[in-house]
Amino acid sequence: MALPSPTPGVPVVVTGASAGIGAALAAELASRGYDLVLVARRRDALRALARELHERDRVSVEIRPADLADRDDRAALIAELRPRALAGLCNNAGLGSFGPYLDTDPEHLSALAELNVAALNDLTAAVLPGLVERGEGAVLNVASILGHGPQPYNAAYAATKAFSIALSEAVHVELAGTGVSVTALSPGPVRTDIYAASNAEDVRDVGPAILWQEPDEVARAGVDAMERGARADVPGLINTVAAAGARYMPRTVSLPVQRAIGAALPDLRRVLRI
Repeated sequence: MALPSPTPGVPVVVTGASAGIGAALAAELASRGYDLVLVARRRDALRALARELHERDRVSVEIRPADLADRDDRAALIAELRPRALAGLCNNAGLGSFGPYLDTDPEHLSALAELNVAALNDLTAAVLPGLVERGEGAVLNVASILGHGPQPYNAAYAATKAFSIALSEAVHVELAGTGVSVTALSPGPVRTDIYAASNAEDVRDVGPAILWQEPDEVARAGVDAMERGARADVPGLINTVAAAGARYMPRTVSLPVQRAIGAALPDLRRVLRI
């Protein structure tokens, strides 16, 4: 067993829930009858989504405005979640940094590691003991196909997603027989409002259209993976092939190719945050 059947008062926590994949995960879970705790920085967006999901699906939706890159905000949320009965956790909040590593602001790199690595690790470690004690529950860590191998011009972001994948898969195996699963979800490019909000619309058109997915497609795959207790899931056949190539192709072959692709892309030296 992994994600248990919906029970009133036993919610799933979704971080980065104000837009994009996080909002889609919340909507997918609500449509299946799960109560929710939604976490993100933008209070108004959380409020609007909570109202919409409650009215549509008649589930209980709590909001917790917080900046998970801030250690005090994170500690306060963890203190609240640790004693609660939860059905699961979706670690979706994340920060993206694109472009040459040397040209990236060191403060952005620190924030990237704080949110994508430290926050994900801290929240996972906080909720797992309670899930294991109850003998059921699921954690979904939203990674990326970029985490399946080193990525020139996307070095730090890919490294944080590699952490997410490695941690998720290893802990999932450690928890065998407990009724609890940890799933690494590795989507490819996803069309979300994050690009417009970050003045980075040109990123939306990078690569063939067939590579891109909508947030609801990714969310559906993620919740399906939680329900079946999967160790990992890569939504979409092309993304599955790309992730396998990144993981198994010799670095002497893949890295020069990835460097050439990265160097040819538009200027992506922006920080995208949800």
